[in-house]
Amino acid sequence: MKCENCTKTECSKKQKNDDKQNASVDALRLNNENEEKSEFHKLASAKIFLSDCLACDSCVTAEEGVRIFQQNQKELFRILNLNKKCDTSKHKVLAVSVCPQSLPYFAAKFNLNVNDAAKKLCGFLKSLGVHYVFDTTIAADFSILESQKEFVRRYQQRNQEEHALPMFASACPGWIRYAERVLTNPVTPHICTAKSPQQIMGSLVKGYFARQQNLSPDKIFHIIVAPCYDKKLEALWEDFYTPLYNSQDVDCVLTSGEIVQIMEQKNISMKEVSEVAVDSLFGEIKEEEVVRHDGRRSDGYLEHIFKHAAKELFDMDVQEITYKVLKNKDFQEVTLEKDGETVLRFAAAYGFRNIQNVVLKLKRGKFLYHFVEVLACPGGCLNGKGQAQTEDGKADKVLLSQMEEVYAAIPVRLPETSIHVQKLYQDWLEGLDSKKVQETLHTKYCAVNQTASSMDIKW
Repeated sequence: MKCENCTKTECSKKQKNDDKQNASVDALRLNNENEEKSEFHKLASAKIFLSDCLACDSCVTAEEGVRIFQQNQKELFRILNLNKKCDTSKHKVLAVSVCPQSLPYFAAKFNLNVNDAAKKLCGFLKSLGVHYVFDTTIAADFSILESQKEFVRRYQQRNQEEHALPMFASACPGWIRYAERVLTNPVTPHICTAKSPQQIMGSLVKGYFARQQNLSPDKIFHIIVAPCYDKKLEALWEDFYTPLYNSQDVDCVLTSGEIVQIMEQKNISMKEVSEVAVDSLFGEIKEEEVVRHDGRRSDGYLEHIFKHAAKELFDMDVQEITYKVLKNKDFQEVTLEKDGETVLRFAAAYGFRNIQNVVLKLKRGKFLYHFVEVLACPGGCLNGKGQAQTEDGKADKVLLSQMEEVYAAIPVRLPETSIHVQKLYQDWLEGLDSKKVQETLHTKYCAVNQTASSMDIKW
């Protein structure tokens, strides 16, 4: 059976279009119903679905399936219980980092403003025994700034480097897995090398923060609260592991919905939870208010890179960006004109239907875009399957609409204006263009070898 998303000849999942938000368990059943189910199929039965084409065992190995399955609420409580025992050698400092796109979910879910939602969430997590609760916006600052610099460099070297342009965003793990395991060499050289906000946050917590607290990285158990399940897969990647300390940068990912499940299991009402200010990575300083980046449903890579490139390359100040909707609302473009000529052409492509259209144009040599913000989830990060879903697995459109309103009302802060970020570049990373910046904030994406029989890419 051919999968319309990943184009493999043999695939355990058949999905008709991006509008279908979950694969059915029937599509994942084994050929022999009496055969013992694999860990991945148990994962699927537990309603943990990776985005779109990733929900097939051709893209998720058996080992990955087991390790993804282990990232659940039980891991949090395992550490909490270890910390209650007398053997202090096994105690861990529990740090939880919350993605900006998760906070609107808690705000809409509990009818709170986003700042109160952040404080309530922090209060709840600390009532369980969590030591620190961080906001990952600062990690997104770094990711965006490094992406901006890389795009300008690629644009300036576009005539010397074959794969300099287009540049594809690298923040979405669903898209990255699809590119590495399915699209392979024609696409992977075009992916921006900047790490995602999640993994930069991992470096900040296990690197900078651990040093500030005089802790070994393996003494910190780092949890990310994220909108989608794909982040669980990202946390496992080899490049985000430190062999010296036998430590992953991110130890566990829980979705926003899984946090709410913990509240429900403990029968805790948000009204009963105390408001506690969110921690920062800088000692006793607390986060005053929630801020976000430009972008309607995500971290806004397109907007920030577009404005930065317009200034750096063409000395043009762009204040407002006008999107042009193309085939559908999840495929839009932005252009910059100078002296009657289009000098920059960017696109946002959300969902695998649009991603495939983009890659088709690239393979045919008819690609007009300099940069594409690629996200696996239709509707972007706010619509992640770990939070914007009803109990039957469908998109909760009412809740999503409320989340979009909350997110749009959050004040925007430019990453360039963050004093903490500039200080970290100097004190932690040894300068803006140091070797440590490349080692800490960047990674590499490359094709994963596939056997010829497992591939059938025909665009």
